[in-house]
Amino acid sequence: MRKLMIPVVVVALIVVLMSIFVIPEGERGIVIRFGRVLKDDNNVSKIYEPGLHLKLPLFDRVKTLDARIQTMDGRSDRFVTSEKKDVIIDSYVKWRIKDFGQYYLATGGGNTLTAETLLERKVTDVLRSEIGSREIKQIVSGPRNQDVLPDSSDSEVVTTEAAKQALEVDGQRDQIMENVLNDTRKSAEKDLGVYVVDFRMKKINLPDEISESIYRRMRAERESVARKHRSQGREKAEIIKAQAELEVATILAEADKTARVTRGEADAKAAKIYSDAYRKDPEFFSFLRSLKAYEKSFSDKSDILVLDPNSEFFKYMKDSKGAVKP
Repeated sequence: MRKLMIPVVVVALIVVLMSIFVIPEGERGIVIRFGRVLKDDNNVSKIYEPGLHLKLPLFDRVKTLDARIQTMDGRSDRFVTSEKKDVIIDSYVKWRIKDFGQYYLATGGGNTLTAETLLERKVTDVLRSEIGSREIKQIVSGPRNQDVLPDSSDSEVVTTEAAKQALEVDGQRDQIMENVLNDTRKSAEKDLGVYVVDFRMKKINLPDEISESIYRRMRAERESVARKHRSQGREKAEIIKAQAELEVATILAEADKTARVTRGEADAKAAKIYSDAYRKDPEFFSFLRSLKAYEKSFSDKSDILVLDPNSEFFKYMKDSKGAVKP
């Protein structure tokens, strides 16, 4: 009897071990019985939370699925805008499993690669439709924010063509991402049992041939703006220079006028002094002027004067009183 107990205990232990399964943290489990997902009384797939659970040995098979939010980093793809121009968009999607039973069946056994392939196809189709109905300037720009628009009184800001275009463009990049997120979320939840948490466009590039054309146009616009600023600078420089020259001429004219007036007043005072002095002693004044005439006439020894000795010029040399003898 004891010999039979040992095999029975071993078999019972094996059965118990085969009936126990553990779901790790961050995952959920579903039980497959006879090829079908085990459901609860409400005909909804039965989900096993992290922890220790029981199953029917030999008949039940447990499939664990990752319940955390996952990131699908999509490959760069080419899209055509309403202008028939190509853009290359790089995006990513945040998603998680919502209906584990449906997810298991839709992906052929809970294959993550299959799920992301199907999800990427849905995202690409919706994004292609959104891009095809918009222009490039609407795709690459965000919503227009009135709070950050420049003041209309600042003429230096709004004069450039680039600034005017920036004010006119009503960017729809955020609207595109929101539309793709909503449409993909509904489709993915219905077909895959997946809940799309978020969708974002990481990078929007243009093909090389279009980028080069745009760069040339931007360079031409910047050069045009630079030439305009240079011409305006030269114009202002000429105005400042003319104003400075006018101020200099005005100052010099005022200074010359003041100098002439001062010089005239000084000459008048000097003439008055000479006149007053002459009235007080005309003879002395005549004598002083004759001395100055002698000084200037005989300053150089090589000078020769041919004069009549009895002329009035030599009157003070012959007589100290200046009397001229007949």
